[in-house]
Amino acid sequence: MKGYSITEIPEKSAIARVKETDISLKDAVNIAHFLRGKKLERVRDLIDGVIEKKTPVPYFRYLDSVSHKRGMGPGRYPVKAAKAFRELIDNAEANAEFKSLNMDALVVKHIAASKGRMIKKYTPKAYGRAGANFKDLINLEIVLEEVEE
Repeated sequence: MKGYSITEIPEKSAIARVKETDISLKDAVNIAHFLRGKKLERVRDLIDGVIEKKTPVPYFRYLDSVSHKRGMGPGRYPVKAAKAFRELIDNAEANAEFKSLNMDALVVKHIAASKGRMIKKYTPKAYGRAGANFKDLINLEIVLEEVEE
């Protein structure tokens, strides 16, 4: 992943990226979909709620055997992935503060999770065989845009 997946970055915006974090791609995709288009303050509250297991993340994809939560449908509390997103949001917020953007008017313009590098490991088995134990790392990116109200 050389650059960002968004082609046009707005002029009054702050961007951040977390590369090769060890979280689930399925959880990351659903969290990104959950946060897209919301204000920064709301996003911070939602992520903190997920980490405290008070706010479930609604799942719209990868729904096999995902149980329903009251009043919202299928959802889970992906705490490990939410902590990675919290780090991403903190970085973007610090970048926005450095650029002197209005913190109350920031909205998540773009947020994405994509596959990164694969770590290949092998577990020895009986009779000289080996079992593959591969792990995908995940890249996260966010663009916060200042909107006039």
